[in-house]
Amino acid sequence: MPALNNVQLIGNLGKDPETRFTPTGKKVCHFTLAVNRRGASEADWFTIEVWDKLGEICQQYLTKGRLVYIAGRLKTDKWQDDKGETHYKTLVVAREMQMLDRKAEEPEETGEAEAGE
Repeated sequence: MPALNNVQLIGNLGKDPETRFTPTGKKVCHFTLAVNRRGASEADWFTIEVWDKLGEICQQYLTKGRLVYIAGRLKTDKWQDDKGETHYKTLVVAREMQMLDRKAEEPEETGEAEAGE
């Protein structure tokens, strides 16, 4: 039976990315993403998890407020707290990221690129 777990989001970072290390030493980057609903004054918030080289790129170039496109899959973590209560948290594991805005300090290009450039 076929299965599909695919998420595509466009939104603004709610905070700067944070990088941590797993017990085995792998880097993982996390940040929040606010996706505004069309015609509404509220946003849906998502936690984004990014691994390996893409995580390093996110850590280096993304900051709070940047507009980005994220494609990935949903993942739900499950754990028990000290009281034995079970908790769940669903997040997006990104496999693609594209910056959709320019940093304020980047100059705007005024010329047109020729074919092949």
